Amino acid sequence: MRKLFLLFTLAALGGLALPHRAMAQYNNWSVGFRIGEPAGVNVRKYFGSNHAFDLNVGTYGGLYGTRRSYRTGTYRSVGLSIQGHYITHKSLTSSESIRAYYGLGGQINTRRYYPPRLNGEFENALSIGASGVGGLEFFPPNKPYSFFLEGGGYVELLQAPFFLNLNTGLGLRYNF
Repeated sequence: MRKLFLLFTLAALGGLALPHRAMAQYNNWSVGFRIGEPAGVNVRKYFGSNHAFDLNVGTYGGLYGTRRSYRTGTYRSVGLSIQGHYITHKSLTSSESIRAYYGLGGQINTRRYYPPRLNGEFENALSIGASGVGGLEFFPPNKPYSFFLEGGGYVELLQAPFFLNLNTGLGLRYNF
């Protein structure tokens, strides 16, 4: 997983150094990274005049604590997360440099789960749930990148129904 994360991060940073031309930055693809919960590589596909699909692949459980009560035991590690949202976005300025967005989607997580029945040993736990997000994205004039700040929540449906977690993050995306 670390190699995959490093590869995506290097590709995103390398893309920032490439020459570019100015274009409508929200009608295209963007790739970047997100720091938060979950943290990792972020890919967004803009389509139509105000919709997008947002995908995050990275880590889960690091920001709000690696040690957390879960079901009858505890989580004691950071895990892998895949999160996707269908996004609706709208310009807040006439120059379209600041856009607000919100969306709903799902999230799949894996972490080490330590139930009492295993006497200190762990099992890998796969969890699936619904998530929602809202945020702001800033497109500097004539630049190929954007910055974003977002917040939302995750509600687990399978293995521990109604287990809640905050999803917050900030990041940088290269738009092409």
